[in-house]
Amino acid sequence: MPRWAMSSPEDLTPDPPGPRAAREGASFETRLNALGQPVGWPVDRRSPVPRPARTPMVGRWCRLDPLARGDLPALFDAFAEDRDGEGWTYLPHGPFDGAEDFAADMAPRIGGDDPIFFTIRAEGRPVGHAAYLRIDPGSAAVEVGFIHYAPALQRRPAATEAMALMMARAFETGYRRYEWKCDALNAPSRRAAERLGFTYEGTFRQATHYKGRNRDTAWFSILDREWPARRVRLAAWLDPANFDAEGRQRARL
Repeated sequence: MPRWAMSSPEDLTPDPPGPRAAREGASFETRLNALGQPVGWPVDRRSPVPRPARTPMVGRWCRLDPLARGDLPALFDAFAEDRDGEGWTYLPHGPFDGAEDFAADMAPRIGGDDPIFFTIRAEGRPVGHAAYLRIDPGSAAVEVGFIHYAPALQRRPAATEAMALMMARAFETGYRRYEWKCDALNAPSRRAAERLGFTYEGTFRQATHYKGRNRDTAWFSILDREWPARRVRLAAWLDPANFDAEGRQRARL
């Protein structure tokens, strides 16, 4: 079993004090200050949390490595298996005319502090990428984005495990809030967020624009106190016993 799936809830130290029910996601009781006004529960954060480490993340079905120049040709070939280019529609870049154009666009993203890109490998070859971005060590909040899965990765256990590995690293590093944002019209991304256990928080209208069109942005999040339950559910789904001889899931996530 991967290490991230074995850690216990006590390995995380979420800020809110109080009963276990509160730590597992129940609403916190309203607190009043000396003036009788409702205020948030106290947070003990004397220093920023570290940035997520740019080191490999290894699971049962996949591994994530820091994006490297040597990954780019294989990534381009894997994405090219999407003949219609549907995977590029909701990304801020692409599609690309050739491997050289793709490499020129991706090369500046290698080794950056924000976003921090990772190559997703399954069955020994690069089949996707994802990144930590909008990293806020002071507030202990981080977003996952630039998620692009080649056809060979889509609807595979490795696709789910890649996201679980990135969540685990963020929360084990001390982040309190893990975000997922997407074009509000991107129905597959919205379904993926909900399937993985994110909570929909609302839509920011005309939040930005890209590729010459408007983008309303849908916001989702998972909080540190919610992660232990999410982790257990993800680990159970990813267990090999949940798949039959043809690789079909026995129980849905």
